[in-house]
Amino acid sequence: MKVLMVGDIVGSPGRLCFGKVVRRLLESGEIQAVIANAENAAAGSGITAALAEELFAAGATLITLGDHTWGQRGFDAAIGAERRIVRPANYPEGTPGAIAAVAETPQGPIGVVSVLGQVFMGPADNPFHAVRRAIAQIPANVPVFVDVHAEATSEKIAMGHWLDGRVAAVCGTHTHVQTSDATLLPKGTAYITDLGMTGPSHSVIGRQIEPVLKKFTTGIPARFEVASGPVKLEGAIIDLPRGTRLPSSIRAVRYVPED
Repeated sequence: MKVLMVGDIVGSPGRLCFGKVVRRLLESGEIQAVIANAENAAAGSGITAALAEELFAAGATLITLGDHTWGQRGFDAAIGAERRIVRPANYPEGTPGAIAAVAETPQGPIGVVSVLGQVFMGPADNPFHAVRRAIAQIPANVPVFVDVHAEATSEKIAMGHWLDGRVAAVCGTHTHVQTSDATLLPKGTAYITDLGMTGPSHSVIGRQIEPVLKKFTTGIPARFEVASGPVKLEGAIIDLPRGTRLPSSIRAVRYVPED
């Protein structure tokens, strides 16, 4: 089974790109399952129940979130109804939403867990202990894919080694910049520090360039709207042999729709 993990989907350009690329990959048999980070899917901040359904219809098997989980009003009341979406496992106890999810595929079940980093991020519980508790909710025979939504590369790398041999993959998100370190760790877990971004290529991590430049050069606050123009889908494909919990390979990918 080949599982595509998709970097942060940004706004409507990212959603449209996701649909075009994922449908083609699924139809061609190049992949069999898709785990997508969609915490920026709604105008660049958060997600709604309707947009989650749009992404599932476009081919997402499971959806992970991040520090913008609550970016859209009312989603806290809607998240509990969808078991294919996981919010970060290290939000405080009592926060709505699942911290682990399992989906059936024709090639067998896969599980997913998400955690937030603590370095340079907003308040969150310890991700190293939280991820262990979340993984314990997934049956032992199910391969687990972990989304580490974090700013610091050191924290993501440390999480990879913390979980090496215990999970199928540890993939970072949040920076929107794909890294070149896709590898199998010593005990067999697939790892990449950041999957990258699915959204506008000519942008500053998905946002219009000029407002961001204004903020950096003048210090004056500006509204950062999602950019338009050419788009890309970035992520990684993890090859998981049938009946195993550890992968045989991981490779970073970048797709640009022809139109």
